Amino acid sequence: MDQTVLTIAPGAAEAAPLTAADVRAAAERISGKVVRTPTLHSATLSAITGADIWLKFENLQFTAAYKERGALNALLLLPEEAKSRGVIAASAGNHAQGLSYHGTRLGVPVTIVMPKTTPTVKVMQTESVGGKVVLHGESFDEAYEHARKLEGELGLTFIHPFDDPHVAAGQGTVALEMLEDVPDLDTLVLPVGGGGLSSGMGTVARDIKPDIRLVGVEAQLYPSMYNLLKGTTLPIGGDTLAEGIAVIAPGLMTSKVLRGLLDDFLLVSESQIESALALLLQIEKTLVEGAGAAGFAAVMNNRELFAGRKVGIVLSGGNIDTRLLANVLLRDLARSGRLARLKIGLQDRAGALFKVAKVFHEHNVNIIEVFHQRIFTHLPAKGLVTEIECEARDKAQLDALVSALRREGYEVKQVETE
Repeated sequence: MDQTVLTIAPGAAEAAPLTAADVRAAAERISGKVVRTPTLHSATLSAITGADIWLKFENLQFTAAYKERGALNALLLLPEEAKSRGVIAASAGNHAQGLSYHGTRLGVPVTIVMPKTTPTVKVMQTESVGGKVVLHGESFDEAYEHARKLEGELGLTFIHPFDDPHVAAGQGTVALEMLEDVPDLDTLVLPVGGGGLSSGMGTVARDIKPDIRLVGVEAQLYPSMYNLLKGTTLPIGGDTLAEGIAVIAPGLMTSKVLRGLLDDFLLVSESQIESALALLLQIEKTLVEGAGAAGFAAVMNNRELFAGRKVGIVLSGGNIDTRLLANVLLRDLARSGRLARLKIGLQDRAGALFKVAKVFHEHNVNIIEVFHQRIFTHLPAKGLVTEIECEARDKAQLDALVSALRREGYEVKQVETE
């Protein structure tokens, strides 16, 4: 899918459901109770992208995500009676952890309804900070409906993960800090799911710097806000790495705010998110989840839009399942040509594998695993297909190996990752 740019004329949001004053008040309210994360320059990523890149490390919050800010602001604004009864929310994980951590700290009982597809690490971390987790449904929206049902049955107060002005105001404090630290930022890249972070950040950023460029970013598999604001009907759904911004129905309040704020809107593919996550780990030595890497993925894959600009990017969360992380990193190595699986046709006789291995040795390519296939192959009965998983220095070294094998008369096919 092409990375289509949405241009929206800046203007005031309808009925001003969220103001810069709300964000500033939230900043005072939560000050000292959440981490004031650093905004740091990345010389290497700047050189790679052609933009002046500044990263806001929200993955350094106690629960590894900015969601603490909005959750805490909403909790502090609750009446005492509501605090004593407890609160409930639907969340894919980060809002759950933020609400559970600060609710427990404040003595407020917290119940969280999560989709069954939520990564195990997020369920465990939510429970570890005091939240009671209920798993229900296959998507955020199904979990949301169940949470609203429990809200009435149990007399709890529902705290929406994004479509709540108190929550969005808390999230907006991220931009307030970024512009305090780096006042001459001229562009902010805002991850968009339901719209809480982007509406809060955009509102206060536009108030501080009316000419700042605000670019929204959504996962290509879940372009719900993109569809709403642009009037498109792109399909929504699928198994995305960026589950933190995988929302089928965007917020009503947040969509009104964003309609009057965003200058551009970009979509990023799964492979782009994976590559951005891997590069942030390799270059910045910082771990982010899929949603946390979406902003950088947008810059990496739309360099002409950001070239020469001073760009602020939020690393919005750092909670990712370790097994999933391993898969992402290995797939990135495969895309870069450092890992490969080659299918090679051989004669089924003694010494055949030895001759092939000699070619690998001559090109200094390490063989990791070898698999033989004698039955499910198009070769004659005396032939076999050998799959060799190998490790090279880079794509050039791998290409040289493949060329050498073909010169020796072998039929070679590289198994693609996607």
